[in-house]
Amino acid sequence: MEEKKFDAKTLIGFLLIFGLFVLWFNTTQPTAEELEAQKKEKQKTEAAAADNKQEKETISQEPVLNLSDSTAVANYKSKIGAFGYTPASDGTTVLENNVLYLRVSNKGGQIVEAKMKNFVTYDSLPVHLVKDNNASFGLTFTTSDNRVLDTKNLYFEPTVSKNGKNTVLSMKAKVSATDFLEYRYEIKPDEYLLDFNIRSQGLNGVINSAAPIALVWKQKGIRHSKSATYENRYTRLTYNHDDGNISKLSEGSDDEEEEEDVKWLSYRQHFFSSILATDKHFKTAKLSSVNLVEDDTPETKFTKENTAVLPLQTEAGELAYNMNLYYGPTDIKELSKYEDLGLEDSIPYGWGIFGFINRYVFTPAYTFLSSFLPYGIAIIVMTILVRLLMSPVTYKSYLSQAKMKVLKPEIAEIGEKYKDNPMKKQQETMKLYNKAGASPMSGCLPALLQLPVFYALFMFFPTSFALRQKPFLWADDLSSYDIIAELPFHIPLYGDHVSLFPILASIAIFFYMMMTSGQNMQQQPGMPNMKFILYLSPLMMLVFFNSYASGLSLYYFVSNLITIFIMLAIKKFIIDEDKIHAKIQENKKKPKKENKFQKKMREMMEQAEEHKKNR
Repeated sequence: MEEKKFDAKTLIGFLLIFGLFVLWFNTTQPTAEELEAQKKEKQKTEAAAADNKQEKETISQEPVLNLSDSTAVANYKSKIGAFGYTPASDGTTVLENNVLYLRVSNKGGQIVEAKMKNFVTYDSLPVHLVKDNNASFGLTFTTSDNRVLDTKNLYFEPTVSKNGKNTVLSMKAKVSATDFLEYRYEIKPDEYLLDFNIRSQGLNGVINSAAPIALVWKQKGIRHSKSATYENRYTRLTYNHDDGNISKLSEGSDDEEEEEDVKWLSYRQHFFSSILATDKHFKTAKLSSVNLVEDDTPETKFTKENTAVLPLQTEAGELAYNMNLYYGPTDIKELSKYEDLGLEDSIPYGWGIFGFINRYVFTPAYTFLSSFLPYGIAIIVMTILVRLLMSPVTYKSYLSQAKMKVLKPEIAEIGEKYKDNPMKKQQETMKLYNKAGASPMSGCLPALLQLPVFYALFMFFPTSFALRQKPFLWADDLSSYDIIAELPFHIPLYGDHVSLFPILASIAIFFYMMMTSGQNMQQQPGMPNMKFILYLSPLMMLVFFNSYASGLSLYYFVSNLITIFIMLAIKKFIIDEDKIHAKIQENKKKPKKENKFQKKMREMMEQAEEHKKNR
């Protein structure tokens, strides 16, 4: 039987579309003079934007108190009332271990610098989560003499001590020698998680517990990646609420929510997170996220500004909250240490079955493979294992295609015989499928079974901490896109660079679709050429994956190569079309028992045919 060849018209159409794309690309590029004018205009715009951004770079702060100005100090103490007992003293205290460096300021008693020691940004700078006033953390409350205070403007007195191997920092805003508001930080060796407590002593007559008391935490995500827009795509405020539900604010636009019974909240900055957790739970939480990324220029320093307003409750007029602060990587190896807090749920595995596959299959599999293999080779090995596991599905798909190919002459004969009676044509075609034990839809089910794997991997590669800054061949970071050429302009949807792995993946998909698509697809009059639409898929992948994780493109390149080899092996060594044809002919001779659905469909079509004759 003659094998169906690739439609020349389809190929010409595909090349025409590609040629039009190239023509559009070339004709829409500005001239040298226009480029120079655009460059000057861009410089002016960026200069103006930089000036404007400079005013918004930091979280708003109160004016710095000049401690050498006795009048200013007296005014400050008069303004804060009883809390003026604490000496106003500038300075910071350092808390650190082998992995984390923190500085805590006397003013506000808050962390003003949080740096991870073992990680660097794309341009080799230390990774900071808190730096240069990008964050504020404080209590707002009303005193019994009706003063509204914010602790970020109060001075605290530091005391450092040891608790075994742990270092403890007590920051106290005092109203007397024995009465105070305390922030207590305890850092442990080799951990990113701190014990953090807020408590008061002797303040039941100082703080008006009938008025609202709120913990307000604001933080701007500091850019760590070469692409601000790519990093911002995976930067979100995530929180655990209502007895274990995990929710997120919008990743692409400004968003706000008010929730109840919040256990923890995470300001995730792609691969790093700032997390606040409490054992008491916050009864309510007002959360908001503001997108700060307008463009992908080097001047973009921040991604999102997150804010949480968390009302606190007093007991007998006093505050007592045991909490934890986490400043560290969004890495399952680290977050799973705190199973009682459930912080690993802040990792963006995906939802439903996709998240399950990511969390319990791909993450542990890749972690195991990369423990003894180079990172890129580990992806290739994992790809081979996945394709081998999915090979029965590939076999079913190809067997279905082979059956449809064998039946094609008979289907064409039916089409010619009943070309003036579409209903009868459909009825006879279904009878043929039923007798032969074939179905045009049987090839779709295997594809649907692969969708959960596809989406799970789509989430795994850009968010897997194990891939961050891990090189392979020409890619310097498998969690981000590879670059083989920088473009002096930006192409809509494509970007300003050329990635090689998506090109290789697109070529592999093109040849795979040449082998598989269109063999059984019947072209309907007046409808678009479906084969032609399918051949656009490689072009879509080329454009869409250009700004995605190179590890994902590597996976699909290798996956499609393996699938092509598997299908060639099935065709050459496993499936014999002559035997399939002989078996179909035998099946057609046997009485075929209809299921309820097939019987119902046949009866409906017969009724429709009878109704048509009687008209």
